[in-house]
Amino acid sequence: MGGNQILKTRMAESGFTQAELAEAVNADLRAAGYEGTVSDRTVRNWLTGKTRWPHHRQRAALEALFNCPVTELGFTTQGDRTPTAPPQGGVRRPVSDTDRTMRPTVAVPSFGPRQRVGLGDVERLLSKFALVIADDHRYGGKLTIEVQAAALAGEALALQARGTASQRVRAALYGCAASFTSSAMWAAIDGRRFDTAQRHFDRAASLAAFSGDSSIQFRIWSHAGSLYRHMARPVDALAANDVARRLPVARRDPLFASLGHARHAAIHGLTGDAGAVRQAVGHAQNALLQADPDEQRPVWITAFYDQAELENLAVAAHLALGDYEGAEARAHRSLALLRPEMRRTRAITTARLARAQLGQGDLEPAVTTAMSISADPTGQHPRVTGMLHDFGSALSLTARSSPHARTWDQYIHDGRRNP
Repeated sequence: MGGNQILKTRMAESGFTQAELAEAVNADLRAAGYEGTVSDRTVRNWLTGKTRWPHHRQRAALEALFNCPVTELGFTTQGDRTPTAPPQGGVRRPVSDTDRTMRPTVAVPSFGPRQRVGLGDVERLLSKFALVIADDHRYGGKLTIEVQAAALAGEALALQARGTASQRVRAALYGCAASFTSSAMWAAIDGRRFDTAQRHFDRAASLAAFSGDSSIQFRIWSHAGSLYRHMARPVDALAANDVARRLPVARRDPLFASLGHARHAAIHGLTGDAGAVRQAVGHAQNALLQADPDEQRPVWITAFYDQAELENLAVAAHLALGDYEGAEARAHRSLALLRPEMRRTRAITTARLARAQLGQGDLEPAVTTAMSISADPTGQHPRVTGMLHDFGSALSLTARSSPHARTWDQYIHDGRRNP
């Protein structure tokens, strides 16, 4: 079997993906005062055997992360030798004199007491996470946000691998890694990179199970429901969102319950079940009214979920049903309530408003609304450009020869927007 099977096995045992190991090595390099330049391609080269002997600083970081000499990770200076996996059961074979002459001479580091990891380290990670959340709400869907979130997950796992910690801190680190991976998943969903989002979901779900935190599990399964909704798979979306809604945090905290109901309403819109939409929106509203605004909650939910977001999810549901009048009313309420920093959501809701107006035959206000969306980075969001493309197609079908359609076509032609 080709490639570095030993490293692959050790990565699996430690819970590292390629991207996470890359960031963990970079975190170690930065802590030592060096620039972190390792990428997932670097790790892939290690795994395939293309790179058999990493740079000495990278070797030192790997030794620190896995707490063993780098040669025990399957690396060798002998270019014609391929590392082989260790025997099953962890039993090492005796090392012969020939083996010793074939193996490179390396300085085995002296591993003193391992770094003690505490809640302060967790808080530091969460502070960085808050900045990623803020960028997501401003721009959303960008690959850089996905990479930043995945890198933070790598930092959390690096602390797990290198340090000693209490069970409470270990659970918190797994929770951080799961939550950061979930943010990477959401950025991929938002950017329409659905295959990547599915991989992040699989990873996040396994990490969340180690954390024992139902609020993180709620977020991941709720994101899965949104993933399948955007993929037009309502049956899977309802099933995933039901997992979130049955978690203890949704029974304990009305805010989580409200978000679960609101996302259920958006999914029901795809099924064409108007009664289920009305019921879910009603449950979401009642739960939101019961939620204590002063209760301590994770930043990811307090940063975005409120009455404005409930209305926005209701807009999506009513649009899917073809209830354009109801969608317009909800869109106006959402836009009036949106926080100033929610630029990405404002652009999405405005695009939905334009579609609702067009659905009612109000061509002039519909075009005016669509053209009001700024062409700054939020206006170039993948979901926004997709919705505006659909808007232009619907406008062309509805009133191809109208002056409003010509105005829109000229607007696109002038290069102010490229949906």
